[in-house]
Amino acid sequence: MDGRERHSSDSEHDTDRPSKRPRHSDSVPATIPSSATHAYSHGMHSTAVSNGNGHAHDSGQHSGALPPLSLSILGVEPMDEFIREIADFIHFQISSRPQDLNGIVEVEAKIGVLRERETGQRLQLPVLVETILTPNSIDLRFESNMSPKQHQHYNKLLNNLKTATSSAHPASTLAYQHLHLIDNFYAPESGRGEKIRVTRNEKTGEVLATVRKIRLADLNIYSPKRAADWRISVNLEVPVPPPLGSPTHSRKKDRMSYSHEEFVIDLTQVTATSGPNSKPEVLHELELELARPEYLLATAAKRGDPNASELERGAFDELIRAFVNNARILVRNADGGWQ
Repeated sequence: MDGRERHSSDSEHDTDRPSKRPRHSDSVPATIPSSATHAYSHGMHSTAVSNGNGHAHDSGQHSGALPPLSLSILGVEPMDEFIREIADFIHFQISSRPQDLNGIVEVEAKIGVLRERETGQRLQLPVLVETILTPNSIDLRFESNMSPKQHQHYNKLLNNLKTATSSAHPASTLAYQHLHLIDNFYAPESGRGEKIRVTRNEKTGEVLATVRKIRLADLNIYSPKRAADWRISVNLEVPVPPPLGSPTHSRKKDRMSYSHEEFVIDLTQVTATSGPNSKPEVLHELELELARPEYLLATAAKRGDPNASELERGAFDELIRAFVNNARILVRNADGGWQ
């Protein structure tokens, strides 16, 4: 399917965009690899400085601040096509999901590296900034496993955010849980389709979920200036009866889970085994997830509804805007050393 066919025509009107929340500077310094050096930095030796209105002036002649500038000649900020594309993608997947399956919608962003399937090398494209890839346009794979050093880096970063007081939002802090989980996977009774996953609390043995996870679609974002890329996935988790027989494989998860407003950030060390005599494989993963599927669906239903208030119509796009911003913060704080 052409990715353009899934989007509604209302994305072309800037004046229909919801009002945006005030923007604040990030409290976490974003680390930028040396490869992020601007491609045309050789042109930066001029003493003339643009003041934003098309006129250059000498930096030594005027030290006063500019008066407030209009957002544009129309008085509105042009649509952010990057965020709108992701919002349209998620909205389309939600709206077109199988209605006969009573499943829970899951939207997540995983941090990792996009690699060429043939060579195994990180993807290289002739673009300067982060770019959404057309689905199925390139033969690639997404690798979410990071190095132990990278895992430790994110652990320290998130723990610092947990203990620090936010000056921008004092009441909006990170909540923290340390979870020990075991996923056992079972073949479906029909022998075809998605495996059944049974998740238990490792310490108590309590069954937390028995589901069949159906992947609806993925959207890959290539970030040439950063040490990592990211992938957005929309899934459907369908509750099923407890399976019979023995599991085909298992995953032991040591998870540090950080909750902030409408989002959950999971930093997980996974010990995976494919059989009783197989050697365990240790993986490290980082993902961002929307915390309340019911709120996601409620805001999606009001998007573009002429009978809803402006606030209700714009709630979905604001939710996705914050989701994208959080994913970008995680990517831009990648510390290199990806496996």
